[in-house]
This record gives sequence, structure tokens and C-alpha cells, in this order.
Amino acid sequence: MSESGDLTALVQQPFELLVEIERRSRRAHSGDGGEGMPDEWVGVGFRIGEEQFVASRDQVREVLMLPDNMTRVPGAKRWLLGIANLRGHLLPLVDIKLLLGSGRTSLRRTTRVISVNHRDIPAGLVVDEVLGFRRFMDHEYTDKWPETVVRVDRFLTGAYQRNDEIWPVLNVFDFVESNLFLQAAA
Repeated sequence: MSESGDLTALVQQPFELLVEIERRSRRAHSGDGGEGMPDEWVGVGFRIGEEQFVASRDQVREVLMLPDNMTRVPGAKRWLLGIANLRGHLLPLVDIKLLLGSGRTSLRRTTRVISVNHRDIPAGLVVDEVLGFRRFMDHEYTDKWPETVVRVDRFLTGAYQRNDEIWPVLNVFDFVESNLFLQAAA
């Protein structure tokens, strides 16, 4: 079957139809794109202070409102705001800006918690604002970005640039696996 052929030609051949659907699915999943589909990267945009960043959507479990109730942890560093019970799961809430030494995050109506999708390290990163999904084409990727004010450069893996906007990519997994993050005892 030709690459651009449509599947209706295989309607009378169910097995061949399933084989072709599987082939296309595997090709799409591998990131090959194929059939003229543009390659796209999707992340979650957020703001720390006045700077905007993006994290891979695979590294973000969900975005939450800042909970009304959280329990302080005795003997913890100030950046560990506390533990919150979210739908029966305990989630440590971390002020990412304070952890990086760039001041405390102002708790406002726009403040959000990014729940990290890490298998071993549950964490909620408190950020100033979540800006929603951001989609970028592969050709918008760059390995250059301006130095950040919030001192997160060692956890950046690149950036996407569209017109005058630069979106540095924060590797959330590298961040929560770092010794900086894991040393929460005061």
C-alpha cells in the first residue's frame, strides 16, 4: 500500500487493514512522523518569577491549585512548604523559586502546583503561574538561551524560540533527582 494511500482500499481485507493501522501507529509512536506530518514537541508552560519556562508534558502528572491546607514539616528547609493530602496521596510542596535562591514565590490567585510525574519522587513544584500547553516544531529548538535570573540553568536541556519568545526547557526529572532537591533537612 502506498504511503499516501487511504485505508478505505483495505475495508474488504480486515487483517491487512489491521496490519496497516499497526504499522502507521508504530511509525507515529516512534516519532518518525511520516506522511508529511510535522514533528512537534509539547510541553507545559509556566512562570517562575518573571521568566517563562516549559517542561515536557511527559514529566508533568497534573497541574493543581495551591491547596488550602498543608502540614509544615518540622526540621525541613524553608523551601519545603509542607505536605498536602491530594486525593488521598501525600505530596510534598516545594517553592522552586526559594529552593533556587531567588526569593519566595508570592502566593497569589495565579500560583499553581506542578505535580511531577516521577515514579520514585513525589513532588509538587509551586510556581507563579502555569501558562498551559505549548507546542513547538522541531525546527524551533535551540541549544542556546539567555542566562536565567532564577538560577535554574543547570537543569535546562535546551530551549524553543518562536519569534522573540524564548522558552527554556526545564528537565523536571533532573531537578527532583538532584542533591539540591533531595536535601530537604534544615
